[in-house]
Amino acid sequence: MSESASTVVYLIIAVITFAIAGWKFLALLRDPTPTLTLIASTFLCSGAVYVLAAPAVYRALGEALGQPSVATLPVYVGILFCFAHLHLLTLLWNPQLQRSPTALRRRLTAWAVAYTAAAVLMVALFCSADLSRPADPLQFNTVYAQDPVVLLFLAVFLATLTSSTLSTFRQSRRMSLEDSRLQHAVRSFGIAMLFVFGYVVCWVPAIALAAFGNHALDGVGVFGSSFGATGALIASYGLSGAAVSSWLRERRDIRALQPLWDLVVEQVDQDLAFSANSARSNRLAANVSFNLHRRVIEILDGMRALRPWVSAGPAQAVYSLQKRSDALQRPSVDELEAIATAAALRDAVERLQHTRRETAPGSRFAPQPDGPPFPLPGEGTRAADERERLLRVAQALTHPLVAEALSKTAGNRTEVLPDGQ
Repeated sequence: MSESASTVVYLIIAVITFAIAGWKFLALLRDPTPTLTLIASTFLCSGAVYVLAAPAVYRALGEALGQPSVATLPVYVGILFCFAHLHLLTLLWNPQLQRSPTALRRRLTAWAVAYTAAAVLMVALFCSADLSRPADPLQFNTVYAQDPVVLLFLAVFLATLTSSTLSTFRQSRRMSLEDSRLQHAVRSFGIAMLFVFGYVVCWVPAIALAAFGNHALDGVGVFGSSFGATGALIASYGLSGAAVSSWLRERRDIRALQPLWDLVVEQVDQDLAFSANSARSNRLAANVSFNLHRRVIEILDGMRALRPWVSAGPAQAVYSLQKRSDALQRPSVDELEAIATAAALRDAVERLQHTRRETAPGSRFAPQPDGPPFPLPGEGTRAADERERLLRVAQALTHPLVAEALSKTAGNRTEVLPDGQ
């Protein structure tokens, strides 16, 4: 890859990485934890590395400071810190270490000290080397390989990187986590570490030959940089991919719940909405988790407000109709419950609106009917399962069984006005 192409690619990746870093820091403000701190700082450090490693920026910084290859130091130390963070994350997520906080703290401290010592040694070696030759951003390792101080600098860097990647790979392969998102991240770390180790495998022989004046493998070393970049991207996906998938799923669920919200909140009592913008929360890209939780709560409040108008007829009609349907086309137990709930809710809203038209046209007030309310199907659902239940109900609103049940019970609908009206 040419220097100009490398600059464009690196800067594009840097912009994406900084955007994710900002997203993670916002999450960190809401939930300050050690793991989120490491994740956010990893993305911030990674973005800085990509900016400084872009050949055009690399050369510009060297010219500005009067030392052509000065950007190499923050780039290599930044790379080391990024993968050190990933290693520390795998330790924090390790279930065996979590059972022994003392052992976990001791292990984290030991590795943090080792990485810090390596970085300090790299800075000392780099600052004492003669780096006055013209800069070559993509071939620094082999251009200066004959300098013993630079060679030692590279040895410390590659040895520490090897230790970090192999340790992280071993940890990620052994871990089995209950949280699917963390398991996804750890699995991605394992794959990423193999690619990063490929970077080391390509550069070590190239540097070794260059130290003796033979540059036959310089191209292999440069090619190895693509392994490092690929590994970094896979690790970034591991840190953010599951979160992005969750964000997209929550956005999809907000949109899917919109028809049910329109039915039991907008048509029942708009005061149940958290704000005047609740109806448009499906269009918002920020605070998606909050908007989804708010939507579920508003729908449940609307369903409770409808309880006095709920009749047993529609749900019973659904259960009766499905018994006569083809066995191969019968819905599952959960789907049938959702269809019955949808029919009961649509009928209850019709009853409520009928009462309003008869008693107070143009008003949202309606006197409640006498008699005990009928329970809605699924009212005993656990709080953790309400989101999935409401999604099924929202999907069932237009089910053919709902329309058929409402048509069957429409002729038997009794008057819901209170006595004396």
